[in-house]
Amino acid sequence: MEWPAYLDEYEKLVIRMTTPRVMIDNAGCSNATRVMIDSARKHGILLEAVQVLTDLNLSIKKAYISSDGRWFMDVFHVTDLNGNKLTDESVINYIEQSLGTIHYGSSKCFDGLTALELTGTDRLGLLSEVFAVLSDLNCNVVEAKMWTHNGRIASLIYVKDCDSGSPIKDTQKIDRIEGRLRNILKGDNDIRSAKTSVSMAVTHTERRLHQMMFADRDYERKPIIRTNGDSPSVSVQNCLERGYSVVNIQCKDRTKLLFDVVCTLTDMEYVVFHATINTTGDRAYLEFFIKHTDGTPISSEAEKQRVILCLQAAIERRASEGVRLELCAADRPGLLAEVTRTFRENGLNVTRAEISTTMDTAQNVFYVTDAIGNPADPEIIEAVRERIGLSSLKVKELPLIHHQKGDRDEPAAGVGGAVLLSLGSLVRRNLYNLGLIRSYS
Repeated sequence: MEWPAYLDEYEKLVIRMTTPRVMIDNAGCSNATRVMIDSARKHGILLEAVQVLTDLNLSIKKAYISSDGRWFMDVFHVTDLNGNKLTDESVINYIEQSLGTIHYGSSKCFDGLTALELTGTDRLGLLSEVFAVLSDLNCNVVEAKMWTHNGRIASLIYVKDCDSGSPIKDTQKIDRIEGRLRNILKGDNDIRSAKTSVSMAVTHTERRLHQMMFADRDYERKPIIRTNGDSPSVSVQNCLERGYSVVNIQCKDRTKLLFDVVCTLTDMEYVVFHATINTTGDRAYLEFFIKHTDGTPISSEAEKQRVILCLQAAIERRASEGVRLELCAADRPGLLAEVTRTFRENGLNVTRAEISTTMDTAQNVFYVTDAIGNPADPEIIEAVRERIGLSSLKVKELPLIHHQKGDRDEPAAGVGGAVLLSLGSLVRRNLYNLGLIRSYS
């Protein structure tokens, strides 16, 4: 490594000591690739590490997190979505490089685009109206993500000017965009809570969506309709003699689950000191030993309930309801407005959307239900496909996460009081079994 000339020996030593050390092992585990990170501890570094893995759509089957003093060690057992180990050298090199530089931050770059942030009350056809306004204002949607939860909607949309291909900097045009979108979002009865903003900031889209829905207090609202009765189970206990609060979560496993949980804990200003994550079949079991950033545990019953509600909301936001429709077509002005208008005219409600553009090709994913949240009629889906184009709009099953049966000697989840008696012992034992520490006693 070549050092800049202005660095003295002490500064070089500090960089060596604080740069995360990453090791990727395909031999030590029979059914997963182990990704091990050893680094100086700082607030948010766990989230950054998880973000690198989940942005690659990797499945985290197990994880062990241990933090002592100013250092932490994370061990992740990961596979691709088909349950295979990672063998692509380019992917492995990317993980090593990205995890080795997480102290300096990283996220997908949206330079050259204008970011629109929208929150408000969800309703049938709302997304269609948003895209129609953007098309009318000559805005080309390049990337976008939209989530709905408990009757609320949050969307982050990246646009550029259709004519110039440049970010939108004209203040009068920005004011027009904000005003028209705000009128759509507030509708007839949402004047106070509808929000729109325009920025040039570069951010991690999914983390920002969590922050927007958290600020909108979606976790306090009751669901209008829940088509899936499999709600996440979250509990919080205090181990006051050790100074930790212990969070236990049991829920259906899915991709990016760990990211959603750690993202929420981090943005609520909690620090994860120890954790175990395990999956068995389609179930996930997560346990976190946390403190506030000032080193204190959760202090009241009201705060416990708030943590429970916020974590349940974070897990549910991405748990998509409805039929998954994938649109792949040549990108052109007004395409999104036409497609979403067709959904609306046929009584289909979009519960989640992911919009992307690659080499002038639109690659979009929509999750749709009927107008009141029930499964959509297959005949209506086929009618919509015929209108948009059978070859362009396809029905896809939700991707399944492959899990082999868990190791016999590892528990599926922490069990309250028993875990509290020996704080961190489970994490240390697993690290010992992995050969990463000499003793767990």
